[in-house]
Amino acid sequence: METFNAPERPNVPASGEEKAQLDSWLDFFRATLLRKCDGLNAAQLKERPVATSRLSLLGMVRHMTFVEQVWFETTFAGLEVIEYYKSEGDRDADFNNLDSDALEVVMDLYLHVTKVSRELSAVHDLDELAKTPRRGREVDLRWIYVHVIGEYARHCGHADLIREMIDGTTGY
Repeated sequence: METFNAPERPNVPASGEEKAQLDSWLDFFRATLLRKCDGLNAAQLKERPVATSRLSLLGMVRHMTFVEQVWFETTFAGLEVIEYYKSEGDRDADFNNLDSDALEVVMDLYLHVTKVSRELSAVHDLDELAKTPRRGREVDLRWIYVHVIGEYARHCGHADLIREMIDGTTGY
């Protein structure tokens, strides 16, 4: 994979059932993060254009892969999984160790994890409690959606700025 080509971003309906709205917004932010990577090569995606920050577009994709896995697979479904991009002694390995996998592997893993998240949440009610308490508190699926959407929104804002600093691209 020389450059990454992002899929189109879905439309978010302006009205509808709560779960459909949450699914739509989550998919919108997933696609927005990928749009920020569109047309860039691995070296560009690894750039950290802010001297005081470890943030890169590739690091954010890796981080959100981990976030999806932790909240939907581990917390909500109660699955025991090996956490992607985490290592003993480096809590931020998802942001730090950008050379551990090829770009295609990182993007394929991200797309796989988001597919699994969709499947795990698809047939459950928003009021259903997660199988595994997180940090000592029980949360329901609604809380997980809102939390993960918030995490995406924050990182998509970071991605806007990083992308602009890499090649001047703004918007979309």
